[in-house]
Amino acid sequence: MKRHCFTQEHEMFREAFRAFLDKELVPHREEFMKAGIVPREVYRKAGEMGFLIPQAPEAFGGLGIEDFRFQAIVAEEIGRCGETGFMPQLHSTIIAPYILNHGSDYLKDKYIPKAISGEYILGVAMTEPDAGSDLAGMRATAIDNGDHYVLNGNKTYISNGICGDVFVVAARTNPQIPHAISLFVVEAGWEGFKRGANLDKMGMKAQDTAELFFDNVKVPKENLLGVEGQGFKYLMGGLAEERLICAIWNNGAAEYGFNLTKDFVTDRKVFGKPLSAMQNTQFTMAQLRARIDMATAYTDKLVDDINLGDANSVSASSAKLLCSELLCDVADEGVQLHGGAGYMQEYPICQLYNDARITRIFAGTSEIMKLIIARDIFSDK
Repeated sequence: MKRHCFTQEHEMFREAFRAFLDKELVPHREEFMKAGIVPREVYRKAGEMGFLIPQAPEAFGGLGIEDFRFQAIVAEEIGRCGETGFMPQLHSTIIAPYILNHGSDYLKDKYIPKAISGEYILGVAMTEPDAGSDLAGMRATAIDNGDHYVLNGNKTYISNGICGDVFVVAARTNPQIPHAISLFVVEAGWEGFKRGANLDKMGMKAQDTAELFFDNVKVPKENLLGVEGQGFKYLMGGLAEERLICAIWNNGAAEYGFNLTKDFVTDRKVFGKPLSAMQNTQFTMAQLRARIDMATAYTDKLVDDINLGDANSVSASSAKLLCSELLCDVADEGVQLHGGAGYMQEYPICQLYNDARITRIFAGTSEIMKLIIARDIFSDK
């Protein structure tokens, strides 16, 4: 599909980032999966080449590129090469904006330059064992104690949980008010901060995911993001970009899965002719091709909306819902068309099938996306 939303400058950036992935990530995928983590050096190399937090102002060492298309390219190319361990889109587009948009000059000066260089790897700690999408059920607390807060609680399923250096942590600063949540910038080296084991997941084996424990962690007052008690609003404010970037990554991964299956069915012979010559194969692939193109066109439009200052969380929820479901369908149909080979771990389509399943859960489940869309449909406007 011809896409007219990208200029030559965008395509040069895409080619450079794709070359970086082909050199630093793709050849080492099996190695990283077995280790359960991507080496920190990959983040440093990405930082050296300007691929981390490109929207950050030049004063902090960033490129000062406010055009959201550059962040979209990063997410799409991560998906297109089948990468699920290295997640610069999480680091740059989902987490860094909390500090850039709500942090004081002190916090920006202290953390953003090292996050741009890859010296600091960022993570966000919201989910708890009994509070996933229901942030009002959060139990972690940060109690005001004069010149600092005392942070207690635990978080689970935290991406970059093992390699992360700096975390944006959500905690209740008024236990009596369900949505009185505040956000804090917490360093992994502080006393009372502990990590759990690298969790054994169904897929995304190279992406380190862990529990985080906070036992009377002293958080300096200056590490509060924005205004106390306004964390819920800040979290909601970033959902359009977060869910759109997830949708774009899903589209890239769907393209990856589609191409894996296309190559397989073209080479595979059945009853003396290529599997691709069978009408069922052609119809299945045609349906997936149409859906991928439609999803890409929709997300391209939403990227333009963000650049125009018209980010819409409902539209982003629609994109996240449709694109995560699409990715899972591409992976499922791909396994089916691979036959028995699709069930073997040595085939990338099998890995994609395992990796894809979480996309209908993280950044808001498909059910939550439907709820958001339905509320918009039936609300009084």
